[in-house]
Amino acid sequence: MRFHLIDRVESWEPGRSVRGRKLTSLSEEYWERSAGGELEMPLPFVLEALCQAGTWLVMITTERRRRAALLSVGTVEWLRPVRPGDVLVMDCEVQSMGKESVVVSGRVTVDDDPVLTAEDVMCALIAADELDEPDEMERLQRMLTTGTRR
Repeated sequence: MRFHLIDRVESWEPGRSVRGRKLTSLSEEYWERSAGGELEMPLPFVLEALCQAGTWLVMITTERRRRAALLSVGTVEWLRPVRPGDVLVMDCEVQSMGKESVVVSGRVTVDDDPVLTAEDVMCALIAADELDEPDEMERLQRMLTTGTRR
């Protein structure tokens, strides 16, 4: 993952669920101005943050041998904008997981206020070492999960 939208994996249950966190910062380059002139995180980036949480769940579950590659999103609902300084909490649950694919659903909140919900996010499971350096992913996983609970 070259564009990181996860600062921390707070908790996980292998093959079942994950909770990730992202503190947004004004220094990040992705902000766009709304029609009213306020800075907002582009909506696809909020969905991407949820998908990255799901990818980390797959990588943790498979000991970094597999990772998720997005195929389709069944439904997504954007409920409110994300502003600089918001802390995104991504909760992702596995609906089904086989050898070649995974289907997850989840939501993103800010201060327990829903920002986005997504259902039936289908991903192919691919060999992680085809996309990322295994040692780097291990280092990044340690950094994201140190001091967190399973």
